[in-house]
Amino acid sequence: MDPRKKAFPLSRHGATYVAALAFVLGTVTSPSRADGDAPFKYPKPTKGTVTDDYHGTKIPDPYRALEDPDSPETRAWVEAENKVTMPYLAQIPERQAIRDSLEKYWDYEKYGIPRKRGGKYFYQRNDGLQNQYVLYTMDALDADERVLLDPNKLSKDGTVALTDYAISEDGKWMAYGLSKSGSDWKEYKIKNIKTGEDLNDTVEWIKFSGASWTKDSKGFFYSRYDEPTKGAELQQQNYYQKLYYHKINTPQSKDELVYQRPDEKEWGFGSEVTDDGRFLIINVWKGTEPKNLIFYKDLTKEDSQIVELISVFEAEFNFVDNVGEVFWFKTDFHTPRSRLLAISVENPREQKWKEIIPQVTATLQSVSSVGEKLIATYLTDAKSKVAIFSTMHPMEAAHLDGTVDLPGIGSARGFAGRRDDTETFYSFSSFADPGTIYRLDVASGEKREFRKPMLGFDPEKFETKQVFYNSKDGTRIPMFITHKKGLTFNSQNPTLLYGYGGFNISMTPRFSVSNIVWMNMGGVFAQACLRGGGEYGQEWHDAGRLLNKQNVFDDFIAAAEYLIKSKYTVTEKLAIAGGSNGGLLVGACITQRPDLFAAALPAVGVMDMLRFPKFTIGWAWTSDYGDPVKEEKHFKNLLGYSPYHNLKPGTAYPATMITTADHDDRVVPAHSFKFAARLQEMHSGAAPVMIRIETKAGHGAGKPTSKRIDEAADKWAFLAKNLKMTNVKEHLGQ
Repeated sequence: MDPRKKAFPLSRHGATYVAALAFVLGTVTSPSRADGDAPFKYPKPTKGTVTDDYHGTKIPDPYRALEDPDSPETRAWVEAENKVTMPYLAQIPERQAIRDSLEKYWDYEKYGIPRKRGGKYFYQRNDGLQNQYVLYTMDALDADERVLLDPNKLSKDGTVALTDYAISEDGKWMAYGLSKSGSDWKEYKIKNIKTGEDLNDTVEWIKFSGASWTKDSKGFFYSRYDEPTKGAELQQQNYYQKLYYHKINTPQSKDELVYQRPDEKEWGFGSEVTDDGRFLIINVWKGTEPKNLIFYKDLTKEDSQIVELISVFEAEFNFVDNVGEVFWFKTDFHTPRSRLLAISVENPREQKWKEIIPQVTATLQSVSSVGEKLIATYLTDAKSKVAIFSTMHPMEAAHLDGTVDLPGIGSARGFAGRRDDTETFYSFSSFADPGTIYRLDVASGEKREFRKPMLGFDPEKFETKQVFYNSKDGTRIPMFITHKKGLTFNSQNPTLLYGYGGFNISMTPRFSVSNIVWMNMGGVFAQACLRGGGEYGQEWHDAGRLLNKQNVFDDFIAAAEYLIKSKYTVTEKLAIAGGSNGGLLVGACITQRPDLFAAALPAVGVMDMLRFPKFTIGWAWTSDYGDPVKEEKHFKNLLGYSPYHNLKPGTAYPATMITTADHDDRVVPAHSFKFAARLQEMHSGAAPVMIRIETKAGHGAGKPTSKRIDEAADKWAFLAKNLKMTNVKEHLGQ
């Protein structure tokens, strides 16, 4: 996320602040439909009288009861909402053709980027329509593959997902994490790689943590929370994470507590054993702001103490590698677009730090240490660039050896490995092509295709361009626009504008089968790189968070206005979409500019900006949003754009389909439930305002293919009807 710093005055929100305070309570209406269909009859949940006091301001919360997902009242409301939404979607004539097309194009072989550990290769593959990717192993690149773990066999409906895995140093064991129904909670099991059999070990109550094996392959480090209150697993706040060591063939109750901070309930701990096995690197995080601490422990010395190397939350330090006592970190310390620094633990004073790769104009995304080289991936206007450096000494500046040739506008990912590896793997993808996986010989720079998917469509029939437009305050914002070649700019193209704008996350080119089908339907797909993201480093992030958050919404609104001005589309043909923080983006924009969009698809969004810290990991988002309870200025700012609080009675809102899931323990479904109930109450127009509630699904990760296809079909059908798209079946060849 990155700023062009311009703090906006609270007075900008004077009108919406007053409107939010009014918070008129009314009853749900059932407007007549403009297209002649029967009026919608939305459910009317019981409204309560709960009122909260924020810094002397009374704020009613009439739909507080919907925060309890298991109450009879909430269950009845969910069932009633789905009885409105599902029949509406089912009767849309184009839906089946859209779903058939999605299934057709989804059905191609998909590969993950290989990893090499213990002399073996590991990678994930999906035959096409499998609900979950299958994990394979090979002894050599030209050897036969063998299934190591097939998550599709762990549940009938495909809702058990493999979230991550770690291979022991000797290649004998695999610790792997499983998640059920999309929850962030996961449990680890241990598999014998040769026999495929599992040990009896089960390690539970893990969130926001991986596993890292010790050099002797006898166990691994991981972080967990205490077991939550029974029945509150999906809502209870997550505090006091602890770092443990698990020794194989022992019960979890015997795990060694490595580190905890009872005085710092918000601290979390990531752990990584260095490739030489000497050190345990502890990454201490607090919230979602990219600032962390770095501690370490010498694993070669019995009862060694944990040493605080970086002890102040003032910058991001990502561990890359070590050469003996010298640690390399990718960091934005005094350099908002990041660089590579070397710190010797023998003399760790800041004055002795050495710059290995300097900051440049492009944003440094990552650095990997492979084959005695440093491979650096950059973003230039949100597009990938890759450079290769060599070093003669761990405390001396690296030398640029060359670059990796990338074919056009897209995203490069991968380049993992170790310093003694001779090869690495990476992928390059674009909006219209899932891309190819390449093997790179690090010493020679020679690359060759490892896997290239066989597609049911021709990526060359689509084109992507990058444009730049000015936001409300004059800041230059990049945007990608993708569509089928030969598009006529006649202001009549159905257009979907997508954005995120938060948490230092960069919106780079990404492939989506769903978007291919959307464009085959005659649609344009636009992705704006909003402030709050990481496209231009930490300054870009800062310009879209806390008291600057309104900049994000202004950037998105300006993107919509650019698309209309440039004759891609008109309001009647324009839809917006986003998920999670992007769901907040969509919610805020339809409450601020309901006249600008014809349709909206907010997914798993943060909609109640006054109560988000009260559930699961929501407290961690205060680094981007601010704390409404602790600071009055943040309360006023949040109230000024909170989607739930800024819906106004008698307003005609765009056709809206909110999507959420009953097992989302990241952004709990209460956000969407409350927003939907109030939207239906306030809405005066004829357009449908609905909520689609998925069962046995979570925030998005691990969602089965079948559920992804169904959800995409419903979204595109909803847009086809409400953007009045014509000849959809003909466009899809049906």
